[in-house]
Amino acid sequence: MTQHTRPARPFGAVGTAMVTPLTEDATGIDLDAAQRLAAHVVEHGNDMIVVSGTTGEAPTLSDTEKVELARAVREAVGPEVTILAGVGTYDTAHSIHLARAHAELELDGLLVVTPYYSKPGQAGIIQHTLAVADATDLPVMLYDIPGRAGVPLALDTLLRLGEHPRILAVKDAKGDLHQATEVMQRTDLAYYSGEDALNLPWLSIGASGIVSVVSQVAGDIDKRMIDAVDRSDLTAAREAHQQRTPLVTAIMNRMPGAVSAKTALALQGVLPHATMRSPLLAAGAEQTRALAEALDAAAGIPPLNPARRPSA
Repeated sequence: MTQHTRPARPFGAVGTAMVTPLTEDATGIDLDAAQRLAAHVVEHGNDMIVVSGTTGEAPTLSDTEKVELARAVREAVGPEVTILAGVGTYDTAHSIHLARAHAELELDGLLVVTPYYSKPGQAGIIQHTLAVADATDLPVMLYDIPGRAGVPLALDTLLRLGEHPRILAVKDAKGDLHQATEVMQRTDLAYYSGEDALNLPWLSIGASGIVSVVSQVAGDIDKRMIDAVDRSDLTAAREAHQQRTPLVTAIMNRMPGAVSAKTALALQGVLPHATMRSPLLAAGAEQTRALAEALDAAAGIPPLNPARRPSA
């Protein structure tokens, strides 16, 4: 029997960039709903949860809310599930503060996004990231997303950061598979797809897994795809990829992913409502109907809750 090597997985394989359930007036986090959601995504194929990321509306969460959310999710799923917390900001001192606050919670790692808005040079990015990585003993996953940060992580930057003993992985939403292949050849950094449309291409070149928005709605499909790649069954992996493609279109291309994912979970009855925190707005009636139709047409995901089905 042929033996297939499996990519190193410092943070698991099927990851969800989890939405943050809010109270109906958006003034606080609904921690009970967050715990139910965390248990739900684990039940449906996920072995990793990232809290306080972009999809979790991190820019609008207070530091206290972020810590409370991470604590609640850890309590909900126990030590068997990998939990990462987004602590990266455009301020090095603030990022260090958040990293140290989360280090008290028995988490499995930190997600550190490239400093955004101010567009630092690569030397500044390296200095910032190493300072955050040195602030705690927790492993770090870099988040390379130039569409939001304004600057990419250059090849030399990734090679330099890959030398740090606690910087273990990259969540990539840049889509440069050629550069990533070189980084994987020259460092021990593990790659995770951070762009739902490219999950299968990333896995095909050796990515360790995914950190997905869609996986909180369709985690069973993602697990099936990753399992197929692990056993070198390209046909089955393609089938899963094609099965989830309409969901990627519906969730990622028609409104902000945080809005559509939260709306989808509310339609499925996993969340009590889909309240967003400004400046994000809740999905409108037409958007909700279109999303409900896409979910109805999909196979292999939890069905819509009849009581939540929008009227025609």
